[in-house]
Order: sequence, then C-alpha cells, then structure tokens
Amino acid sequence: MLHIATQIASGMVYLASLHFVHRDLATRNCLVGHELVVKIGDFGMSRDIYSTDYYRVGGRTMLPIRWMPPESILYRKFTTESDIWSFGVVLWEIFTYGKQPWYQLSNSEAIECITQGRELERPRTCPSEVYAIMQSCWQREPQQRQPGFDHNGAELISSG
Repeated sequence: MLHIATQIASGMVYLASLHFVHRDLATRNCLVGHELVVKIGDFGMSRDIYSTDYYRVGGRTMLPIRWMPPESILYRKFTTESDIWSFGVVLWEIFTYGKQPWYQLSNSEAIECITQGRELERPRTCPSEVYAIMQSCWQREPQQRQPGFDHNGAELISSG
C-alpha cells in the first residue's frame, strides 16, 4: 500500500512542479497497472461511474466534496494545498481498502464535518505514522499543509 501511495505522491510532485492543480485527486483517478505502476488521471467518464462521489452545490458543477478541503467547499478555491488535502483523503481510501470518505454520512453531513474541522478516523490497518501524514494534509489553514507532496512521499517511504 505504501508503494502505491508514494507513487501517487511522486505524480503529484510532478504536477505541482508544472503549476498544475488537479482538483479531483481520488483513488478513482489513479490507475494501477503492470507491476503496480500508478498513473494519475482524470477521466470524464468517472463522473458517470462514480456519480455518488460528486455533489451539485447550488445547481452548479458537480464537485467531489468528500475529497475537498474547507476552502474549496466554501470559496471554490483550488491550489496545490487543496490537492495536498485530497492526497490525505487518498491515503485514507487506500488504508480502508477503497471506502468512500464519510461513507456513513449524506453529502450535506460530510460538508458540515469537513467545514467544522472534523477528520476522518484512523483506519484499523493504518500505521500511526501514516495517519500522522494524513492529519498533516488536513490542516485547516492551507499554508500549514506544507512542506508538500515531496515531503509526504519521503515520509511514506520511511514509514515502510
């Protein structure tokens, strides 16, 4: 699992180096191929297949709110730091073997939890060191989510 997570972090380092903000980082957008090589993508078809992963806010665009930080939900602000938040959720997905974040809640309840500062609980199979990385990704203030993907990837490698 750590091998997959570190590859996702490496892919996001690359995207961030190009000043690209993904805006929809989730395991459904990570392709695992031969020898567990991971590629990050974002396919329009995923909106049809995973329609319950998106939520229409105010009649506008469908948004993956369960993976979004408070500033993206409240102000539609997307940055590398919002991708870092989503990476923490991706780690949570990996260690829950693919559960939907906030699966026990409605979309409205999930929004409330996220904007009020609640965190996803530590998965049973997740080492405390990895959960600490998740929590660093979920800092309320975006600038506190640094040092970023490259640091998180190195932390994951040392956790394994």
